[in-house]
Amino acid sequence: MAPVRITVSNRRAFVWDVDDIAVIRSQHRICGLLTGTLPRLAQQNAFLGVPLVLMPQEVALLVDKGFAVLVDDALSHRFPSQAEANRWADLQTADIESQLTAAEELARSRHTNAADKSMSEEAVRKRKAREAKRAAKTQQADDSAVFAPQQPEEDAVPAAQASVFTISLPASSTGMPWYEPEGKAYATLDAARAAGLWMYPETLQDRAQYGVFRDMWEQGFFMGIGIRFGADYLVYPGDPLRYHSHFAATVIEAPDAPMRPMEIVAHGRLGTATKKAHLLCSWDDEKRTVSYLSIEWAGFG
Repeated sequence: MAPVRITVSNRRAFVWDVDDIAVIRSQHRICGLLTGTLPRLAQQNAFLGVPLVLMPQEVALLVDKGFAVLVDDALSHRFPSQAEANRWADLQTADIESQLTAAEELARSRHTNAADKSMSEEAVRKRKAREAKRAAKTQQADDSAVFAPQQPEEDAVPAAQASVFTISLPASSTGMPWYEPEGKAYATLDAARAAGLWMYPETLQDRAQYGVFRDMWEQGFFMGIGIRFGADYLVYPGDPLRYHSHFAATVIEAPDAPMRPMEIVAHGRLGTATKKAHLLCSWDDEKRTVSYLSIEWAGFG
C-alpha cells in the first residue's frame, strides 16, 4: 500500500484525502482532528469535515513507521493554464450531469412502478365521491340554468416541483492536474528537517512528548488530546468513537524532574472526578525509555 500523503503548510500537517483519513484511523490508530466545515452548513460545529489536522506526535509516528510521507504543499501546486482549468471543469460538469441523469431515471422508474400498482380501496372510494359530486353539480347547473365556474378538483395533482438529488463530488484535490507532489515528498523526518519543512521533534520536551506517545501507541492504545482534562494525552483502549478514555497522561521530561505535591493531588482528584486514572509518564532521554506511575484520588476517614 502506498504511503499516505501528509501535506505540510506553515509547519502544520493536514490530510485532505478521505480515503487516507480512513486508512490512518482504521489501520494505524491515528485519529487527528477534523477541522473543515460542511458544505452549506458552515455555521454548525457539531460535525466537521476535511482537512484532518494531525498532532506533531502523530505526524512523526506515521513517518517513522513508514506509513506516510511529508509533502511540501507550497511547492506542490502550480498555476494551471486556462485550457487545463477548462478541461477539469468540463470533466466535473460531465460527472455531475451523468449522476443527475442516473438519479432522474431511477426516480422515474420508481414513480412508474408505483403508478402501475392497483388502486387501493381508499383511492376507489375517493374517485366515486368525486364522480358523484361532479354529477350533482352538473344536475344543479341544468336545473337553475345559471353558469357557475368550474371548481378545481380537491385531489388534483399539484404542479410538478423540482426534485432534489444528492450528487457526489471528489473530496480531494489530488485529482487536479496542477497538483504535482512528486519530487516534493519526504519519506523520513531527517530529510524533511534538512529541507526545512518539518522540524519536530526538536527540543527535549518534544522528544519526551513524542517518546511517550510512541511508547503507548506501540502498546496498542489510541491517543488523543488531553488538554481538556489537564493532561497531555487521553489514552483509549480502542477507537474513541466506541470507547471512553481510561487514562489521562502527563509527560515528565526527565526521571528526576521536580513536581510539587499540589500537582500530584490535582491530577489525582481531576482524574478520579472524570472517571480516569492519571498517568505520570517519565521520559529518560538517554535510555529512550518511559516509566509510568498511575495515581488516583482516595478518600480517608
